[in-house]
Amino acid sequence: MTEQQKLTFTALQQRLDSLMLRDRLRFSRRLHGVKKVKNPDAQQAIFQEMAKEIDQAAGKVLLREAARPEITYPDNLPVSQKKQDILEAIRDHQVVIVAGETGSGKTTQLPKICMELGRGIKGLIGHTQPRRLAARTVANRIAEELKTEPGGCIGYKVRFSDHVSDNTMVKLMTDGILLAEIQQDRLLMQYDTIIIDEAHERSLNIDFLLGYLKELLPRRPDLKIIITSATIDPERFSRHFNNAPIIEVSGRTYPVEVRYRPIVEEADDTERDQLQAIFDAVDELSQESPGDILIFMSGEREIRDTADALNKLNLRHTEILPLYARLSNSEQNRVFQSHSGRRIVLATNVAETSLTVPGIKYVIDPGTARISRYSYRTKVQRLPIEPISQASANQRKGRCGRVSEGICIRLYSEDDFLSRPEFTDPEILRTNLASVILQMTALGLGDIAAFPFVEAPDKRNIQDGVRLLEELGAITTDEQASAYKLTPLGRQLSQLPVDPRLARMVLEAQKHGCVREAMIITSALSIQDPRERPMDKQQASDEKHRRFHDKESDFLAFVNLWNYLGEQQKALSSNAFRRLCRTDYLNYLRVREWQDIYTQLRQVVKELGIPVNSEPAEYREIHIALLTGLLSHIGMKDADKQEYTGARNARFSIFPGSGLFKKPPKWVMVAELVETSRLWGRIAARIDPEWVEPVAQHLIKRTYSEPHWERAQGAVMATEKVTVYGLPIVAARKVNYSQIDPALCRELFIRHALVEGDWQTRHTFFRENLKLRAEVEELEHKSRRRDILVDDETLFEFYDQRISHDVISARHFDSWWKKVSRETPDLLNFEKSMLIKEGAEKISKLDYPNFWHQGNLKLRLSYQFEPGADADGVTVHIPLPLLNQVEESGFEWQIPGLRRELVIALIKSLPKPVRRNFVPAPNYAEAFLGRVKPLELPLLDSLERELRRMTGVTVDREDWHWDQVPDHLKITFRVVDDKNKKLKKGARYKI
Repeated sequence: MTEQQKLTFTALQQRLDSLMLRDRLRFSRRLHGVKKVKNPDAQQAIFQEMAKEIDQAAGKVLLREAARPEITYPDNLPVSQKKQDILEAIRDHQVVIVAGETGSGKTTQLPKICMELGRGIKGLIGHTQPRRLAARTVANRIAEELKTEPGGCIGYKVRFSDHVSDNTMVKLMTDGILLAEIQQDRLLMQYDTIIIDEAHERSLNIDFLLGYLKELLPRRPDLKIIITSATIDPERFSRHFNNAPIIEVSGRTYPVEVRYRPIVEEADDTERDQLQAIFDAVDELSQESPGDILIFMSGEREIRDTADALNKLNLRHTEILPLYARLSNSEQNRVFQSHSGRRIVLATNVAETSLTVPGIKYVIDPGTARISRYSYRTKVQRLPIEPISQASANQRKGRCGRVSEGICIRLYSEDDFLSRPEFTDPEILRTNLASVILQMTALGLGDIAAFPFVEAPDKRNIQDGVRLLEELGAITTDEQASAYKLTPLGRQLSQLPVDPRLARMVLEAQKHGCVREAMIITSALSIQDPRERPMDKQQASDEKHRRFHDKESDFLAFVNLWNYLGEQQKALSSNAFRRLCRTDYLNYLRVREWQDIYTQLRQVVKELGIPVNSEPAEYREIHIALLTGLLSHIGMKDADKQEYTGARNARFSIFPGSGLFKKPPKWVMVAELVETSRLWGRIAARIDPEWVEPVAQHLIKRTYSEPHWERAQGAVMATEKVTVYGLPIVAARKVNYSQIDPALCRELFIRHALVEGDWQTRHTFFRENLKLRAEVEELEHKSRRRDILVDDETLFEFYDQRISHDVISARHFDSWWKKVSRETPDLLNFEKSMLIKEGAEKISKLDYPNFWHQGNLKLRLSYQFEPGADADGVTVHIPLPLLNQVEESGFEWQIPGLRRELVIALIKSLPKPVRRNFVPAPNYAEAFLGRVKPLELPLLDSLERELRRMTGVTVDREDWHWDQVPDHLKITFRVVDDKNKKLKKGARYKI
């Protein structure tokens, strides 16, 4: 190989620009890796191999360029007139905003303009749609215009359906698909262009993408971004992308007449409902020239019921077609096929901006839509049917001016229209931020507070979302790093497309075999209560609804009502069922909405492989499942009030409409807290506080009091109090304290079990140590002193220095001692000398004998140093068989060790005139004891004689006052049986 043929790093690096973006990144990484190879020959061999692969990859680009179809633009589309302006803007700017009404052709023509610019060759043109239906139909339409087959040059990818090939240049997809791809492709290297369509809808996914793309642009200067929007505040998108240029495209529209036909006029007292209003509007439009009618509905069930009702009218030459996202492909395609006669299309707001339904001349707009909205009051994401904004109403009106002049009948008044908000709130401002944070964390999009949303949510709402996710066990937070980490449970919750609280209930229900009941209840909690209570018919409606009450749970009232409605729906026709709802004071639309959400939830549960129980579940199981989503909504009843203390010390009462209102239980959980004249807990159920602890482990706080040694347990025990949000779910429970404070447990074990001997064990050292200690304590009783036995601290230090630090209970000690005692069996043995303080050896057995001798009798003596106790002092134990042999005489002399103190006490008991002859008393007592032989005569006889000899003063017998002598100087007698058990205790010895 010549020098000229040798390849260099720089030469190969330059060739990468001709490759597809993903190949470019892959080869670039490999090249930088090869630079580290030190052997020139080895490095050159790798360069040669890579050169061949780069040639192959470059050939792929050439093939894609050759396969690009011929691009033409329909002349009749407004966007075609603006093609050159759009083309130049995209060429010259990284971000372009294209604003135009639906029907202007921007959705189908923008990808073609990008292809004309050479985009889609080295990377895909990614084109997002808010809905699966739109992604598929737009892909089919573009493919048809380019005379190619779907899945080839123009492909699409939606959930469970991937029609993208290696030859694909334009990839239609839902915005959710693109978001999911970010997890594996952080730089979105498979795309050279991204079109975010229908950005004015401001769904969470769209706002996520707009924020993520804003961060991505500096790292991908080659990436082009096109944002398309209806003419609804496009300036906001421009500002978000640093004043990106806006290209406005006029819609292809004809004049539209607006007619206001409110369902109920103010002066009209008839019970005209929405269905009748639709019938009247269809009848009115039938008088006009032929043309198809588009009727906007709030949900699938409403579409089906309205379709059934319209079919029963047998309208001549009229075809009724539904249109919503979950229809099968074949049913959706019928809407776009040519037809004869009149067609009435019943559609959700999927037809408001995402799709252009051909041939529409008339629109009937009830003015409502199901709009996802989070309630911070209830902490639940709702799907209420509510009035649409002016912008949405105008979008709907615009659907009937595409082919000719049109008519839009609004089933509400003009005043109602003018009072509505100009724009629909972006989803980020009306959704549960717990759900947002959960999804962002699952996608790895970083901290929500720092994320560049078009409109940033309130920081307080972010914190509320974080707290809720912590309560549900979905995330753990690192306060130092201000970051959230998804738990395994959180990963599962992120896969359920419902409010995290409700998702938590459903997941828990799987464990308890109550998924069916959980879905009924959670879908009910997602809507407004279907039970109506008119002001003028409150008593009548209450009586109707009372049939479904459960005395312990308002949640089960939903299950009872659901079962009732299911039975009636099977038995009755649609009209009869609607009348039944009105009779039972049930809102028919809300009932349908409830059933709709249940159906959607059941489908998701089925996709996740969660089994649904066929048998009714038990009360306990249902409410434990619900409890996992309502841990901050529990309450404990005050003892003397009809009021509850709730989480974080909130005070609430059960709502009067609850089945629990008259007999409120001790503990409840409630679905929501509503503040009017006071804070009310609505939709309540009795719970057992014992249910809370197992499902709230991540929230509970434990406090401990009174740690103490328990002989029976052989361990340190304490009283545990368990609280959740300040509520005592366990007021006082005895628990082993060893895992809570091992150091304290070790100390208490040594002090109480070993030092004090409060332990039941057979260890030899323990028995011998207690025996030695008892002997020394006996010396203290005899001498009536407390300074002979060393203090407890000395004994504690003895054990503390020898026992392992992980010994914190009897069980731990036994395990440790079993090993240690084999080598050092005397490690813990006391020696008597170590137990006695200095000077204590002066106590002799002569002064403090263990037995009293009287003739041939030998009577045991015991000593007790407990002033005030019955046996304080010396006690003579007299066996029952010897009782009659014991003589009274001699005991008055006391033992030698107490004799001097006794004589002093007797002298001090004398009357003062007599006593002053024997002062100081201790001197006379010592002189007396030195002159006499104890027990030779009775004590008082000897004492009177010797005092007279020493002073010449005679002491009469009645002058002695034995009752003034301290009790411990008087011998006590105790009669015992042959087992040394006390039978009788005599009085103190008196002279």
